[in-house]
Amino acid sequence: MIKPGFLKYDDPGKQERYDRAYLRMALEWGKLSHCDRRQVGAIIVKEGTIIADGYNGTPTGFPNVCEDENYETHWYVLHAEANAILKVSRSNNSSVGATLYITMSPCKECSKLILQAGIKRVVYIQGYKDNSGLTFLEEAGVETLQIEQP
Repeated sequence: MIKPGFLKYDDPGKQERYDRAYLRMALEWGKLSHCDRRQVGAIIVKEGTIIADGYNGTPTGFPNVCEDENYETHWYVLHAEANAILKVSRSNNSSVGATLYITMSPCKECSKLILQAGIKRVVYIQGYKDNSGLTFLEEAGVETLQIEQP
């Protein structure tokens, strides 16, 4: 059965293989981040096609330094999912009904962006220290799935 916006296979094994493959891609994408504390990657997939990608980092034009001398993250660093959603907004694509694959579950601020972008499914590897973002998404009807070993 195919639901509007994203592929969801009748065969759970096939869906899981694709989920794991996209998570491995998100892991690789996260390696492009210049952040020292944490490198997070995100891939947005709609109807079997990657429509955007992102990783955590500084905005365009800023030095690629995410942390200050005290090893605290600069307030202006963008999260991976925010970068991916912003890429969609600059394209001819729509994320309505898409799946977000991300190496770390979203924070509460990014969860609001995910919901507003129309993303219907979030697949992640590692849980964020505060799970209120996931709780918010689940209450809003967004499917969430953790796969710890892609």
